[in-house]
Amino acid sequence: MPKQRMIRSGLKLAAAAGLMAAIIGCGEGAQTRENALDGPAKVMTIYKANCVNCHGTELQGRIGPATNLQKLGERMSAADITEQIEQGGATMPAFKDRLTAGEIAGLADWLAGKK
Repeated sequence: MPKQRMIRSGLKLAAAAGLMAAIIGCGEGAQTRENALDGPAKVMTIYKANCVNCHGTELQGRIGPATNLQKLGERMSAADITEQIEQGGATMPAFKDRLTAGEIAGLADWLAGKK
């Protein structure tokens, strides 16, 4: 992997980590979601293991425009995203039996921040 590409990947991971930290610690007294994942690295691991094949490494969508997640938070709330992940839809399979509630909540919160 070329050095420049490795640097970009590292920067993107750092940005995702910062975003997840901001989401998790958003405001004093903010209520955390029950069973939420405890860190951005775990969210990325879950995403890579379950989502990257259809949604791409850059959230760009690999099987059509509907699979692009780059600005998903502009279109859907965390609750809507949770439901989509759990129930599936159109060509997306349901993940309620494959992922824990905490894994789904972590993904939903992270994706809701994509604006």
